[in-house]
Amino acid sequence: MNYLALSIAVSSTLVLTACNNDDNNSASVQRSEWIAPSSESANPAAINSWYNAGVKAVAEAKMAWQKDTAVSALSTAQGKAKNVILFIGDGMGMSTVTAARILQGQINNPAGGEENKLSFETFPFTGLSKTYNTDAQTPDSAGTMTAMMTGVKSFAGGISIAETATRGDCASAQGQELTTALDLAKMAGMKAGIVSTARITHATPAATYAKVPERNWENDNEVVTGCSDIAKQLINYKVGTGLDVVLGGGLRNFTLTTDGGKRSDQDLTQAWQTAHPNGSFVSNRDQFITVDPSNTSQLLGLFGSSHMDYEADREKYGSASQPSLAEMTEKAIEMMQGNEQGFFLMVEAGRIDHAHHAGNASRALKDTIALSDAVAMADSLTNDDDTLIIVTADHSHVFTIAGYPRRGNPILGLVENQDGSIAKAGDDKPYTTVGYTNGPGAAGSFSDGTRADLSQVKVQDLDFMQQAAVPMGSETHAGEDVPVYAKGPAASLIRSTMEQNEIFHVMNFASNLVERANAVE
Repeated sequence: MNYLALSIAVSSTLVLTACNNDDNNSASVQRSEWIAPSSESANPAAINSWYNAGVKAVAEAKMAWQKDTAVSALSTAQGKAKNVILFIGDGMGMSTVTAARILQGQINNPAGGEENKLSFETFPFTGLSKTYNTDAQTPDSAGTMTAMMTGVKSFAGGISIAETATRGDCASAQGQELTTALDLAKMAGMKAGIVSTARITHATPAATYAKVPERNWENDNEVVTGCSDIAKQLINYKVGTGLDVVLGGGLRNFTLTTDGGKRSDQDLTQAWQTAHPNGSFVSNRDQFITVDPSNTSQLLGLFGSSHMDYEADREKYGSASQPSLAEMTEKAIEMMQGNEQGFFLMVEAGRIDHAHHAGNASRALKDTIALSDAVAMADSLTNDDDTLIIVTADHSHVFTIAGYPRRGNPILGLVENQDGSIAKAGDDKPYTTVGYTNGPGAAGSFSDGTRADLSQVKVQDLDFMQQAAVPMGSETHAGEDVPVYAKGPAASLIRSTMEQNEIFHVMNFASNLVERANAVE
């Protein structure tokens, strides 16, 4: 029997004890009283400077906005958010937002594009988020999402584990587990959902519910002895009434190797269905669209063995097999919006990141547009008076918009001069507006030291890999700040340049997550 203390601190500390039974892998949750944090506390959040700095930053933001009477009602809206929705565009840096905005505009009006706005770019409050991990100048998604979900910055590769633990060391993580915003929502009686186009056990969605020192421990054949894998933690999640909606990719981490999956111990989809007789498990769009929220208690949807399809491929090959991100967002809200205590929802456009890693701008931008559609859907289904919506990214990519293309130049095309002629680089060859500093595109960019001529290349094709300067098998993340957009109660606390972990504190302030979690007996 292992006893893991999951804790969170604001002005006081909530201690949540999870009892993990090694024999049957079940878990129960017990509540204890609030205790004042002290230097002797084993609670990693209570002694973490990132957490305390986040509390201070929200207080300072509140005071700053109160100077402006026009927004003071929002800045003092503590606890007014019945619902909280956090959208993550994985890898969606500012250049990605800009290029996707232009592409969407050009799809709608081939002669324009630059004047367009993505749905979330109309939100009234914006800021910048600093994305570094405690051990990395340029971050990974595990550490960044941990910051946003727990209020505590931590190390690259760790999932909701304090920075005092060591990546990949199960023993070092014992007692260093952090309580997430989703945990608090469930403890407060709210409903909670997770939506992602990546594997649902991938770093970003995993950080909402799992506690593990290695992001790659997605199934029982990847985890080390002594720790529970991420998929099993999802199925055995027992905080409050458990997860209400889970929609994403990654079926293989829940099914047996004999059925084409990755597990050796048990089929977790069957275990989930046994535990939720009034719930629905679906694995394709046809099943998904028939789910009736009015008579379905909980919903688990796993679409595809690994990640879900890119939006461009979903459209190209037919949408029958998988729902869109907007459709999943709509269903999740419909499943949860009738709850009197409200809901917490995290939605990730996970494949923006994957397309960038592949040096493929077209798919990355079209998945960004799909995120915009999902945000618009959520906005249409909720009310600004009681729903805080935040849209941001976990990190950026080394994706650039360059040259001096004329206005209206196809964003995925070759750079054209103001007179419509094709611009030439110093090597007297054309070049594209968008490209990458590094990545797999470099392999096809140069031959015998000279850059490839793109004159006869269909650079706007879906599969085109943009040229890159530095050869790498996978394009890398970038370290610059990423945008944050917000609307709803306390949205004005999103401002200026913020530490990424402050996003948790804004959500907590807006919905009183800690207070509400403590108040529920």
